[in-house]
Amino acid sequence: MRKQDVLPPQNSTKMTHEEHIEKQRQRVCEVTKGMLDGSTHYLEGAIELCSLRHQVEAYESDEAFEAFILVESETDHLPLGTERKYWSELALERHEHEIEELVVWAKEVSLAECKSLLERFRA
Repeated sequence: MRKQDVLPPQNSTKMTHEEHIEKQRQRVCEVTKGMLDGSTHYLEGAIELCSLRHQVEAYESDEAFEAFILVESETDHLPLGTERKYWSELALERHEHEIEELVVWAKEVSLAECKSLLERFRA
């Protein structure tokens, strides 16, 4: 094995912790913007926001994120996101009405928090 095969490229840079947090905060902004303008499925966005909560160093009791935890807990049985490809057409059709109803409900319980997160993390 040659020396250049085991060494990392010289131009590679490591992301600092602060840079990682800032990148995740930018992602929160992208997701919330998409949820608000309709380009991101509202329930899928809520699920992603849950996964981003700790990566942006939000407190455990952060009310804005708690709203999305509630949404995620009420939708974890549904075919959303990339998992949809593993569901049959019949099952997808059977759940479509429930998904539509839950989108309406999710917006009722978390739309203000969605806007709040966008404002908080907008750079």
